[in-house]
Amino acid sequence: MIHLYLGLLLFSFLLTSVLVVPFINLLYRLKFQRQLQSTTDFQNKKTPIFDKFHNIKTGTPVGGGLLIIISVCILFLILFPILKFSRIFISSNYQIDSELQIIFFTFISFGILGLYDDIYKFFGFKKTGFFGLRLIHKLILQVILSLIISCLIYFKLGIDFIYIPILGAIHLGFFFIIISTFIITAFTNFFNITDGLDGLSCGLLMIALFAFWFLSNNSLDTPISLFLSLWLGALIAFLYFNIYPARIWLGDVGALSFGATFAVIALLLGKIVPLLIVGAPFIVEGMSSAIQIFSKKYFKKKVFPAAPLHLTLQKIGWEEPKIVSRAWLAGIILAIFGIWLGIN
Repeated sequence: MIHLYLGLLLFSFLLTSVLVVPFINLLYRLKFQRQLQSTTDFQNKKTPIFDKFHNIKTGTPVGGGLLIIISVCILFLILFPILKFSRIFISSNYQIDSELQIIFFTFISFGILGLYDDIYKFFGFKKTGFFGLRLIHKLILQVILSLIISCLIYFKLGIDFIYIPILGAIHLGFFFIIISTFIITAFTNFFNITDGLDGLSCGLLMIALFAFWFLSNNSLDTPISLFLSLWLGALIAFLYFNIYPARIWLGDVGALSFGATFAVIALLLGKIVPLLIVGAPFIVEGMSSAIQIFSKKYFKKKVFPAAPLHLTLQKIGWEEPKIVSRAWLAGIILAIFGIWLGIN
């Protein structure tokens, strides 16, 4: 099967490579580009450090995640039935249709939420006085979607456990829904926060998906392996245009979708510990922002010169490509460690 997965990855890469330049041109024509902005924090105070490093990116097309979502969905819709009728052995740990419904509901629903937020930013922010959906509104919608997905995982697939190396599977019962909802919501935001430098989030995600691609093969879950093959191929093609200096950005349509789907894949495979290891760069970025917000709100002082962490590194003089390349190296080591822990 590995030959099939590699072939699908290459096919997805080639197709997305052909489509990405016309898609970038389309975004220019639609004026779906990063706007010159003056951002504020949760206390409605200016954030000049963020603006200093990011206003130079004004005019870059945003919304590349939409191309990846559409490419992966169409390719899977066409290729999976062909594979089934070709008598290729397809195995899954759960009922295949239900598993795929959960994966694609996550992939598409969070993408729609992100797309709405992107449209709101670029075509409505001057009228409303804030940049995109308010954080509380976005968070509520994310929790609702995460709760729906967690219930589907629990009731349709019967998953109620997390697997911990050495200890084995720990059954949580109904409490699994709460844990799952928290994990999906957290990684949605962690990934979105990480998506602040050219190539940072997508490069780390590419590395992380390769790790879970390996784990899904080890678990003999064909639908997830096929999905990851197509996702990786499209992501690599996109990343070519996303590395510094970026010609296109994911936008919230990609950031929200990819963070949530990454977490759901780990939940379906029962690989929570590898998720925490492989996804550690996203966690560090997200937690640095959370700690900064908490400290400023309750102690009126900053813990970091700027948050998330990549902004602190920029502030102390690190160049953007240096931050991204070293984050990728850290991601590779963590991915290897996560695979080592995740192999049963």
